[in-house]
Amino acid sequence: MAQKDDVTQWRSEFLAAFNEGDETRTRALVSQLGVRQARPLLAAMLEDPDATVRQAAAFGLGESGGAASAKRLEHQLTMEEARGDHDGATVVEAITQALGRIKGASARASLTRRLDRLIAAGQPEPADLNDVACALWRKRHQDLIPVVRQALAELAPSKPTALHGLLVLLEKSPEELRAWASDDSVPIEIKSEVLTVLIEEIPETLVSTLPAFISSAWPLVDTAVKRKGTASGYCVDLFSLLLSSPERFLPMLPEADLTRLRDMARRLVAATSSLKCSLQAAVLLEHLGHTEDAALLEAHRPTDPTLAKVFEDAALVLRGRSV
Repeated sequence: MAQKDDVTQWRSEFLAAFNEGDETRTRALVSQLGVRQARPLLAAMLEDPDATVRQAAAFGLGESGGAASAKRLEHQLTMEEARGDHDGATVVEAITQALGRIKGASARASLTRRLDRLIAAGQPEPADLNDVACALWRKRHQDLIPVVRQALAELAPSKPTALHGLLVLLEKSPEELRAWASDDSVPIEIKSEVLTVLIEEIPETLVSTLPAFISSAWPLVDTAVKRKGTASGYCVDLFSLLLSSPERFLPMLPEADLTRLRDMARRLVAATSSLKCSLQAAVLLEHLGHTEDAALLEAHRPTDPTLAKVFEDAALVLRGRSV
């Protein structure tokens, strides 16, 4: 009875941590219980009618790792796909992300079969392709190159997708990627897809390519300020990548790039075309701005109180900074 109570308590704490978005605590609970005990409990939770419980179980199995977890997740993946409803779609996303975190060929094979099913169904949603591409990028295996090439050949999309970004990253060395990102003849839409995939995970070997992507953004700023579109989308993707780990990326950038980023952020804070772009510019200024930038943030804060707080908090930080 005591053991059953312990399991119930663990399940309750695990779900609470997951629902609160506390991934560190969620991982710790899986680790504390141990994989051998956690895996069967998590597998059983995949059968729960509540989609949130199934999402949590998928996350936990992703942390448990191993071929057994990958096999159980793939079985559940096909079941969730067959549901064809919103709840099923949310669990599919969670399982795809979980498979991306499991090391080994079994999880990679599960993801490629997921990609095959998406292509076979015809006209997959961009979000679904994005999820699979990002999960496969975590694998970064050369065997994926022909798989992604074949998928793109069969899909023949009319515009770049995350799969295009994945293929670029799989095929190019860091030196080649720097040259590619600096090439003005490369469509900015494809560069944007590369950034989308890199947001999932950027290895140390590719951090040195960031200045090339920053350089590509500079000529787009005027257009991004005036209207929403490819230019503002690229700036959003670039800022999203940098802000995914500012304490890691910003100190590694040359001073000239930091100055350019600050200038970009100052101009894009006033962007009326894309609220997301201006919000991210405000957050970037919080990290790179000077005291005098506080007035600029306050002058361009949105009318919505929640969004305005982003600008006000950034301004508060800058006013307390001496530069």
